[in-house]
Amino acid sequence: MLKQIVPDRSIIELGGLNSQPTSIRAKALVFADPLSQQLLEQMKQVGPSEAPILIIGETGTGKELIARHLHHLSERKGPFVAVNCGAITEQLAESELFGHEAGAFTGATSRRAGWFEAADGGTLFLDEIGDLPLNLQVKLLRVLQEREVVRVGARKPTPVDIRLIAATNVDLHEAVSAGTFRLDLYYRLNIAQLGLPPLRERRGDILPLVEYFLNLYSQRLKRPAPSLHADTLAALTRYPWPGNIRELENVVHYALLIGAGPQLLPKHLKLSGGFASESRNTDTPYSRIQAACQDLFRAGTADLYNSLEGQLVVEAFAHSGQNQVRAAALLGISRNVMRTLLKKHRLLGEGDDEQDRYQASNADADFQQHVVTSSLS
Repeated sequence: MLKQIVPDRSIIELGGLNSQPTSIRAKALVFADPLSQQLLEQMKQVGPSEAPILIIGETGTGKELIARHLHHLSERKGPFVAVNCGAITEQLAESELFGHEAGAFTGATSRRAGWFEAADGGTLFLDEIGDLPLNLQVKLLRVLQEREVVRVGARKPTPVDIRLIAATNVDLHEAVSAGTFRLDLYYRLNIAQLGLPPLRERRGDILPLVEYFLNLYSQRLKRPAPSLHADTLAALTRYPWPGNIRELENVVHYALLIGAGPQLLPKHLKLSGGFASESRNTDTPYSRIQAACQDLFRAGTADLYNSLEGQLVVEAFAHSGQNQVRAAALLGISRNVMRTLLKKHRLLGEGDDEQDRYQASNADADFQQHVVTSSLS
């Protein structure tokens, strides 16, 4: 259910007796960052339709929450049924999805409806669709086309009325090229696609999520929610969150368990996921560049690639004392490429070509002297 928590923020949270996730996934999704707000608008557009939807995003980003909200927007009267395709064995997958008749195989003592029939009139969410075996992909495609299932051991088909939502954390284009996913099924599922960015790309959602989980677990622990030290805020926003929202929830929960004071400090944060080695020096040049790029992406800067390329060329040229050979060496490119870039960004004036040849000849002479000196030593 989508809730408004403040005028400019909405949140989807996992709650209710029948809302257990398919596996350990994100339990809340905030729409504060511009990228998230854009996604929310897309959901409003495709939610009421009957078209299949493919959700693409990393593990822990909140794909199941998106699927649940799409079901809510569809106003379908039937249930929301979530199935993790990666958690069922290949031997039992067909029976799990399509059901079976009594005696269809060893252990099938009675008739059983599959997940498709269970979701009749509602929404079937197939998480990690890329893990579905090829033989079942063929049968899934037929079910989507015919809108009926045939139980294992049965001959008579059973009609079903479901809205299918699939999700994956893998590149299905690569899976098709590798022969592990059917192209026709991909086209059938990919009528409407929603891309859910990782948390590191929607940093405007980080602090609202921290606030949400602080309040949630403080209530469970029956204690006031602590404030966040300025360094704690900085660490939380700089961290790349490889585990996405689920990792953020764990970090906040753990910090509340060990931080008994009125304020959470950086030492209370258990930041891992390959980031521990960077925790001593999180303010690196590359981290600052990454943060600046995210700001530019959110701002929708026009002609961004050309602008960034020009800035890099300008800085390298200035740092090298306007020496093209040295500037090229700084960037790890050839002098000819450097000169092309300088001309492209109008950094070469009249007479610069002659100066360029002079610099190049001096550089070649220096290099030859270096070779001679090295051979004699």
